[in-house]
Amino acid sequence: MLTLNIKSPVNCLCDFTYNFYWQHQGSELDPDAPIDNQQDSEYTHRDLVEHLRLGGDVHIKGNAGSRLGSSLGVDLKYFGGTGRELDVGSIFVDGDAGTRMGISMVSGRIYVSDSVAQPTGNVVEVVSDQEGYCCFRSVTDILHHGMGADEFTDGRNSFQDGDVPCLVLADGVLRDTVGARCERDARVMVEGDVSLSTGILMQNGTIYVDGNAGMNTGTLLAGGTVVVRGDVSEFAAADMRAGNLIITGKSRGYMCANMRGGAVFAKREVKVIPPAAQCQPSDSDLKLLVDVLDTNRMDAMSYRKYGIR
Repeated sequence: MLTLNIKSPVNCLCDFTYNFYWQHQGSELDPDAPIDNQQDSEYTHRDLVEHLRLGGDVHIKGNAGSRLGSSLGVDLKYFGGTGRELDVGSIFVDGDAGTRMGISMVSGRIYVSDSVAQPTGNVVEVVSDQEGYCCFRSVTDILHHGMGADEFTDGRNSFQDGDVPCLVLADGVLRDTVGARCERDARVMVEGDVSLSTGILMQNGTIYVDGNAGMNTGTLLAGGTVVVRGDVSEFAAADMRAGNLIITGKSRGYMCANMRGGAVFAKREVKVIPPAAQCQPSDSDLKLLVDVLDTNRMDAMSYRKYGIR
C-alpha cells in the first residue's frame, strides 16, 4: 500500500485524467511534480495513479479535496490506452472527501472514514467490508458486473440483474457523470435530480432521470439513451457522437455544441448550435419515443428532433 500524508486538502488525487491534462498540458497539474502539502514523502500524482493501475491500494491520511479518483479504472486513450475498464486497486481516505469524488469512475473502490461532499461522482455507497470506512462503488461497475455480495447502505436503492440489469438510485444523493462509459444494455433509474455530464461517454443502456439535470447532459454520448423528465442546463448534447437524448422539460442555451451524431428529442422548441438543426422525425424515431417513454404515438409526435442533417 502507498501511504500519503497530507497537511491540508489536495484536489485531483488519484485522478487518472490529471485534471484533464489534454486541456492544459501541465499548466494546472503536472503529473510528475511532487504533490502539494504532503509530509515525509515526495510522491507525484503519477505515482498514485500508476500504483492503482498495478492493483495496489493508496492510503491518504488527511482530508482529500475535490475530484478524488476521477476516471478511476479507465485505461485512457489519450495516454495510449484502450479506453476500456481496468482492474485497479482501492483508495482509502482517513478524513473527508471533497465534491465530485469518483467522477467518471468505472472500477475500483473508494473508502472514506468521514464525510463525502455532494455532488459526488459516478458512485453509490455499499455496506463496507472495512471497519471504520464508508465504501463506494462505481455505478458503471455495478451495471457491468452486478452487486456480487455487496448490499446498498440505503434501502431506497436497488439493483435487479438479468438480461437488462436495472439500478434504481432513490437515495437523494446528487451525482455527476451517472452511467459514465457504460457499455452494457442496462438501465439506471434516478429518482431525483442529477448534476454534471449525465451519460458521458456512455455507449449502451438507458438512463432515466425523474427530475432535473445539470450542465453537459449527454456530452460525448456515444450510444444508448438519456431521458430527462425535467429541465436540463446549458451545453446539453455537447460533442455528442451517437445515441439519443430525450428532454421533457425546458432546456437552456448552447445545446448540441460541436455535435457530431446522434439525436436530441425535445418537448419544446430549442435553439441549437450549427451544424445541428431541427430534423424530421422518422417512424423509427417515433417508435423509440413510444417505447422509451412508455407513451402513445400522439405524444411522441409532439417531440421535436435535432441532429446533424
